[in-house]
Amino acid sequence: MGGVRALVAPFVVPGPSGVAVRDRLKHLTAQDERVLRAIGEHQGALASRDLKVRCTQGLEHGADTWAARKRGLTKVSSSRIAGAITKGTHDQWALARRCQAAHIRSLEAGIRTLRHRLSLPLGAKGTKRAAGGYRSKGEWFRKSRRLADLETRHTAAVTDWRAGRVRVVRGGNHLLNTRHHLAAAGLTEEQWRGRWEAERWFLAADGESGKRFGNETIRVTPTGQVSIKLPAPLAHLANASHGRYTLTGTVAFAHRGVEWADRIEGNRAVAYHIHLDTARGRWYLTASWQRPLVQTIPRDTARAGGVIGVDTNADHFAAYRLDAHGNPVGEPHRFAYDLSGTAHHRDAQIRHTLTRLLHWAHQTGVTGIGIEDLDFSTEKTREKHGRRKGLRQLISGIPTGKLKARLVSMAAEQGLAIIAVDPAYTSMWGGQHWQKPLTTPRRKMSRHDAAGIAIGRRALGHPIRRRTAPPPHDRRDRVRHRTAQTAPGAREREGTRPPATEHAPRDVLPNGTRKRQPSAPKTVRDAPRTHEWAQDPLMCSG
Repeated sequence: MGGVRALVAPFVVPGPSGVAVRDRLKHLTAQDERVLRAIGEHQGALASRDLKVRCTQGLEHGADTWAARKRGLTKVSSSRIAGAITKGTHDQWALARRCQAAHIRSLEAGIRTLRHRLSLPLGAKGTKRAAGGYRSKGEWFRKSRRLADLETRHTAAVTDWRAGRVRVVRGGNHLLNTRHHLAAAGLTEEQWRGRWEAERWFLAADGESGKRFGNETIRVTPTGQVSIKLPAPLAHLANASHGRYTLTGTVAFAHRGVEWADRIEGNRAVAYHIHLDTARGRWYLTASWQRPLVQTIPRDTARAGGVIGVDTNADHFAAYRLDAHGNPVGEPHRFAYDLSGTAHHRDAQIRHTLTRLLHWAHQTGVTGIGIEDLDFSTEKTREKHGRRKGLRQLISGIPTGKLKARLVSMAAEQGLAIIAVDPAYTSMWGGQHWQKPLTTPRRKMSRHDAAGIAIGRRALGHPIRRRTAPPPHDRRDRVRHRTAQTAPGAREREGTRPPATEHAPRDVLPNGTRKRQPSAPKTVRDAPRTHEWAQDPLMCSG
């Protein structure tokens, strides 16, 4: 076991702290759409201006500067709208800082790999944990130039980080770059412009407990009627009292509609966000609210009825049910999904696959699901995998972040606990100890199925290695003891037998050594080769 890194102990993932539901705003009139566009453009311009000021302040931001920004926005909107805009600005700046830190870590990983490979002789073979040397002098030279480029970019990124300088594009950097590749994206300039403007609008309002229906700016009644408090420059567009505009269309939240209705009838805070899907020409309203922190099931309770170990792959989940003792039960299950196509299609595939997995877990009666705590941030760099572009795309295509968030939230609704385990060596040890023993003429075990067993056993607190059979009686002095135990509290290896005063049967001491040397064989064929045989020169006759 030399060289095996220390494993992180399994832990129960905490439940979700918020809920978001969405519904379409139907039957809007032309006037409704004009008002929504006017509000979005006006408040979007304010949000862009506020974000620019916040990025200029950098690390010098404080309560005084925040208050000054909010006072300036209140004059051209309202106090609540100004609070929502500044809060959105703070969230964008914090997200940019986290992305900047992740970019620095990615550059550092690439630099470490390049320095290691450049220090090796040409053609040096690599290992499973580290890449080898480069193939030729030309490749070595090109990689040395790339190392210098990464070091320059790393220096610039660290300088920006220390200065608190971030770069944020309202509307998205990807959509901005699409402007230069309209033909490849299948868009006209007018279509791109409409999408760009819609992404930069600001039509959101934070909830406020104690106010009517939990939100004073965007108010939704229990019957689904939506009204918006207009900013001061657009007050002339109001069609209701107190400077409000009531939309013709209504909403009806089918998912968690009862929970939403209970909140607004109790005047508890509910935040709303309105956005336009330019591809479909539809308006949507998203409602979100915070929930009390869900009390996760204790780890011992989650393990009591066994767990389901899930191995995450690029195109399917490999799941296997284990009882409380770590023994596989039944047959392996595989839940396939297709992550090609649009983002909405990929999201629907993940949601549908997780639903099937949770339904099966509910049928089996388990209370916990073991899953790997995957993080491919250091694996996506091209410096580690070199020319294996397909492998890098495969790793990048596994939706680890979205999968973890959706699985935790959906499992909490079913009363299931998610146990995150260290992903180290699960595929290798699972295939080594479980794939062959469980393979039968009627059951085809894959390496992924065996990895699911390894993940489940680690979630239960058991070692991955299966319990070996006791040694035969005629070989106990050679086979010795079994090397792995099933119970969590058992030692990994039993010690040697202590010396005893009495001899064991057949003259074998308890410590495995013999009392005396065996006698010489009586046949010539089995005689030791060290014996020298000599023939008497005098022949016996008569």
